[in-house]
Amino acid sequence: MRALITGGAGFIGSHLAEALLNAGHDVDVIDNLSTGSIRNIGHLKSNPRFKYVIDTLTNEPLLAELVDRNDVIFHFAAAVGVKLIVEEPVHTIETNVHGTEVVLKHANKKKKKVVIASTSEVYGKSTDVPFREDADLVMGPTVKHRWAYACSKAIDEFLALAYYKERDLPVIIVRFFNTVGPRQTGQYGMVLPSFVRQAMSGEPITVFGDGTQSRSFTYVGDVVDCLLKLIQEPKAVGQVFNIGNKEEVSILKLAEIVKALTGSSSKIEFIPYDKAYEAGFEDMPRRVPDLTKVRALVGYEPKVQLNEIITRVVEYFRAHGS
Repeated sequence: MRALITGGAGFIGSHLAEALLNAGHDVDVIDNLSTGSIRNIGHLKSNPRFKYVIDTLTNEPLLAELVDRNDVIFHFAAAVGVKLIVEEPVHTIETNVHGTEVVLKHANKKKKKVVIASTSEVYGKSTDVPFREDADLVMGPTVKHRWAYACSKAIDEFLALAYYKERDLPVIIVRFFNTVGPRQTGQYGMVLPSFVRQAMSGEPITVFGDGTQSRSFTYVGDVVDCLLKLIQEPKAVGQVFNIGNKEEVSILKLAEIVKALTGSSSKIEFIPYDKAYEAGFEDMPRRVPDLTKVRALVGYEPKVQLNEIITRVVEYFRAHGS
């Protein structure tokens, strides 16, 4: 099999590329390095079955060529991170919606299978936890830029499923729940690498809001294993799947665990949302997946739990820095 990964120099994309190569497949990567990094794929460049190009998806002749020579497209290129989303809402919407549009258009010409990376953010302000794939999505108001990302990814899902229904394009949609692990950067607001960097450098560990908001963190290796199973399963086509971990933790508790596991003397400081992001910022109080659907189809069970995840991230930071 030959696979194209858009955004393949990013955190999840680089781990997926590595896993595909280890399984004997060929991999093409396209990334404009807006949030990805060559460092993430540096160890893959000597592999003769790996090729990469630094460019944007708006280079449609190049994208068409890449799509034509691959069997499956993993579309991971997107604007990511709460900080980036709040600061650059135009970039967020245009990147996410238009990028998905051109990928689906070119994949449809040759009916290539497409895996669309979506997000738990699409559940919005829903309180119906754990979140099921067929549950209602509860979005915030359009005047709150924080919801631009969720809405753009929901549009991506609608468009992909429309291509499946109307034009028989094989698509699979996956909603990631706080995927974490080595190579992830805190530069764009990702909480775990931010906490680890702060703890290891002796800086205050900054908790936004009151810290009672909770999340469930999923090890990137578990996510990649699930993706490799889904693309081999014909019944996954035309479906939406949560990929996550049901082990829930408050952000304050996460900060305390990171502090303990790093042996840090850092203080934990609380930063109001208005100061961290923008006036009137709204957050999701909980974000926990229902994994019934993906478990039933491919037997998915997350293997790496929170303390081990944090330990692996800490080890990576010690070896490679931030």
